[in-house]
Amino acid sequence: MAVPKTGSTAYEAALAGRADMAILNPPELKHAPVYRYNRFFRPMFEKMGAEDMETLAVMREPISWLSSWYRYRQRPFMSGRPNSTEHLDFDTFVEGYCKGDRPGYANVGSQAKFLEPRPNGTKVTHLFRYENQAGLIAFLENRLAVTLDLPRANVSPTSDVTLSPKVEQKLRRKCAAEFELYDSIT
Repeated sequence: MAVPKTGSTAYEAALAGRADMAILNPPELKHAPVYRYNRFFRPMFEKMGAEDMETLAVMREPISWLSSWYRYRQRPFMSGRPNSTEHLDFDTFVEGYCKGDRPGYANVGSQAKFLEPRPNGTKVTHLFRYENQAGLIAFLENRLAVTLDLPRANVSPTSDVTLSPKVEQKLRRKCAAEFELYDSIT
């Protein structure tokens, strides 16, 4: 499962040549959450005899994940668009993310929702923390019998992403599911 802003583009570049199938576009399919995988891809795999498909996803620490979105949306090509963050500080971006009706610049989804198991039992089989790249690489290299050479891809520009304690506290309260899921990953 290619959770946005978790390095999936680099893994895609490193592994696509070995894949029997690679979903690169549109973004709604490339970044298919568990519910979309369950609805579209799982039935297709089952019809082909692959009833016990294993899935893998990466989750990023929630503040780091938001900072990546914030920095990505500061890129020059975003200038003037409603989802640009070029004139916002990180606190303002996160405040927008905490709203029930998120402004365009902060409407980036939810990792917890993306990874949410389905009532029929469909879920992510192997969940890694983004910050545990060594563990993820070791798992993939062992499982696929390859040596990975990961290119840097789709990297967000650097920017000040200092979050005030007040806004961080609000984020942790309003988006507790994000932090609970991240903390549950061993």
